[in-house]
Amino acid sequence: MSSETIGGIAAVSAPAHPSFAEVTAVFARIGLMSFGGPAGQIALMHKVLVEEKRWISETRFLHALNYCTLLPGPEAQQLATYIGWLLHGTRGGVVAGTLFIIPGFFVILALSASYALFQQTDILTSLFYGIKAAVLAIVIEAVIRVSRRALRNGVMVALAALAFIALFFFAVPFPLVVLTAGIFGYVGARQRPELFAAGGHGGKAKADIGPAVIDENVPQVDPSWRRAMGVVVVWGSLWALPWLAVGLVFGWGSTFAQVYAFFSQMAVVTFGGAYAVLAYVAQEAVVTFGWLQPGEMIDGLALAETTPGPLVLVLTFVGFLAAYRDSAGLDPLWAGFLGAALTTWATFVTCFLWIFLGAPYIERLRNNKALSGALAAITAAVVGVILNLAIWFGLHVVFEEVSRFFWGPLNMAVPVFHTIDWLALALCVLAAILVFRTRIGMLWTLSLFGAIGLGTGLLP
Repeated sequence: MSSETIGGIAAVSAPAHPSFAEVTAVFARIGLMSFGGPAGQIALMHKVLVEEKRWISETRFLHALNYCTLLPGPEAQQLATYIGWLLHGTRGGVVAGTLFIIPGFFVILALSASYALFQQTDILTSLFYGIKAAVLAIVIEAVIRVSRRALRNGVMVALAALAFIALFFFAVPFPLVVLTAGIFGYVGARQRPELFAAGGHGGKAKADIGPAVIDENVPQVDPSWRRAMGVVVVWGSLWALPWLAVGLVFGWGSTFAQVYAFFSQMAVVTFGGAYAVLAYVAQEAVVTFGWLQPGEMIDGLALAETTPGPLVLVLTFVGFLAAYRDSAGLDPLWAGFLGAALTTWATFVTCFLWIFLGAPYIERLRNNKALSGALAAITAAVVGVILNLAIWFGLHVVFEEVSRFFWGPLNMAVPVFHTIDWLALALCVLAAILVFRTRIGMLWTLSLFGAIGLGTGLLP
């Protein structure tokens, strides 16, 4: 950092462009510290990259985030990849995005193995009994947090409400809800741009941050068809090869092939970040494939909440259990490791594809109001998605049995009221009070309620 005096006033210049080694070290630190879900991870990157290092300006940070929010998959990991690409091209993006995943992957892998081996013990059952209540409170907080940022006017509130109604009461496919919201926002922004102005996580820019390495300058990358085809071929091959390998080795009907095919499909249709992904995966993994029970999906989310990295690492847990329980002749633990690795690869390799393919074009479209309007509308619809997920989780935490109600176009989950678990309900209320009133932090909340769950297991 340097400064010069202009008319008696010290002017702070932009810091020097960071070396590749510096970028690697900083994103390794971010990967190890990235607890707290998408909001916490984005806030961490904003603090380190915008405020402390001044490697990227506030406006460029929010512009990159807006694009990542439009994409399927975890927006925080994609944002890290995007910023790494801005700083050091493709190798910077690969390193930043990978380091965001690696610590959490190994932690969730160890936790998944422990869960598979010891799930039926009284200790683990009691532990997750308490943690589920804390997870529900955290998801509810996410609804409120995202709604405050996204629902800035009546149009956005209406979009969120319609998305929730379509999902919860009519079981409309999630991709259709997102596509409809995006089209509505794109068209609406052309007619009434003031109603569809895109927002961001970072909030108001800070005037005292100073100039950044990446500000108004555009990376010297030609968004040509030739480059786009090269990106598609390279990353498309990296995406397809594992599926071909497991199909040829284990058979196309094996659990390994099914896991990779399913999570590859999931990677291209699940918009709206981690909580939106869970709504889709929970339905398919529990209802369609029968890999998990509803309560186990909540257990997986609880595990992912305690690890660094994207919350969608809960999918690694799903892939582990699916392969562990149908190991195709392998040792169950080794099969679980393979299922977890395949799931993680299928989930995240597409994230790199979207960034490296689309980022050069997005850099040229930073002032496109119609694209910003589509983003704003999708973000509003995602509020309804997260609310739907919160209710789905809540029903399975508080009630021992949940059924489906069908009447005409209605297709909704309803609890079996006489199966209510009053102790679970009391723990949920207590968790909500702690999350909303004391702000003691996610890890402390999960630890506390894990201990409470263990205590309930000692009761007669």
